[in-house]
Amino acid sequence: MFETELFQLEQNHLLRSLTPIESCPGPHVTINGKDTLLLCSNDYLGLAAHPALCKAASEAIKQYGFGSGSSRLVSGSSILHHELEHRLARFKGTDAALVFNSGYAANTGIIQAIAQDDDIILSDSLNHASIVDGCRLSRAQVLIYRHNDVNHAEELFRKHHASGRRLIVTDGVFSMDGDIAPLPDLVHLAERYNALLMVDDAHATGVLGKTGRGSVEHFNLAGRVHIQMGTLSKALGSFGAYVAGNCDLIEFLINRARSFIYSTALPPAVCAASTAALDLIECESIHRERLWKNRNKFIAGLRELGIDTGMSETPIIPLIIGDSAKTAEAAKKLFEYGVYASAIRPPTVPDGTARIRTTLMASHSDQDIDMAVDQVRRLKQEGHL
Repeated sequence: MFETELFQLEQNHLLRSLTPIESCPGPHVTINGKDTLLLCSNDYLGLAAHPALCKAASEAIKQYGFGSGSSRLVSGSSILHHELEHRLARFKGTDAALVFNSGYAANTGIIQAIAQDDDIILSDSLNHASIVDGCRLSRAQVLIYRHNDVNHAEELFRKHHASGRRLIVTDGVFSMDGDIAPLPDLVHLAERYNALLMVDDAHATGVLGKTGRGSVEHFNLAGRVHIQMGTLSKALGSFGAYVAGNCDLIEFLINRARSFIYSTALPPAVCAASTAALDLIECESIHRERLWKNRNKFIAGLRELGIDTGMSETPIIPLIIGDSAKTAEAAKKLFEYGVYASAIRPPTVPDGTARIRTTLMASHSDQDIDMAVDQVRRLKQEGHL
């Protein structure tokens, strides 16, 4: 039934497969019994295996068990969910917060709940797939503006009138390119047109801002972004997602976001680990400082080699190749040389922009960065880049 489609994917060098990891997540992992430099994890601060998170989760399991039993509106709302939400609201500088089971569940639930028949959504052309699907699930008119082009976004607002809400939604940091949304300009646009502004800070939480609070802090826009969504599974090293905003927004989503209402709650131990991660981010800047040091060292090495790193401004650094077949082969060779970084091809990225997506972690050593640059140099010398 699916054989033809799978064959076509393989022929077009777009077939994906899973790579089993045989060790604890970290800067190095074991794959097929071989020590491999991991250069594609979103565990930016290296907290996924941090003793504080492991201890918090273990202690929570002893006290609360593991499973939640049901959705939070039925019987699964642990005190640890509420404690985490209180901490997230304080961290993001909002009145309240709500935890979801994943970033995908958060974006599809939030947008579907907020946007109705008479509403308009403005969405960046490179927004994450979860935002795209959230827009599709809504009954609103969806207008796609050119990537980070606020003038085009305003032009669309002028041409299309809504009798209901206007919603602008953007990634804070774009997950495949590593560039940052022009949030100040989007804030001004939202204020001029009385629109809601939603920012997906999945790749900005813990990474951007003086204290790691994300893109709103990065641009000093406290109180001017209505909906701040983010994940607990990247820089926080845990699992799940959240939305932060005013109390009315959170109460509305509790009652209307289907992905929240109809999902079994996150295990309490996951919430405990997330809270422990927030403690580390708030009290220890060393992880974030190390992350940015590693990022700057790596991209400097790539630029010396003349590698196309696109618009990257963050620890997400694409090695843009273009052709899907060549990209898949380059990633395969890099793995053979001891570096695991995934080949990203359409439809995840636009046609003709296939790339190896690399990401830095605070736990990478200087030797790791040097080794990665050396192996990229080898790829280029052999004609793979």
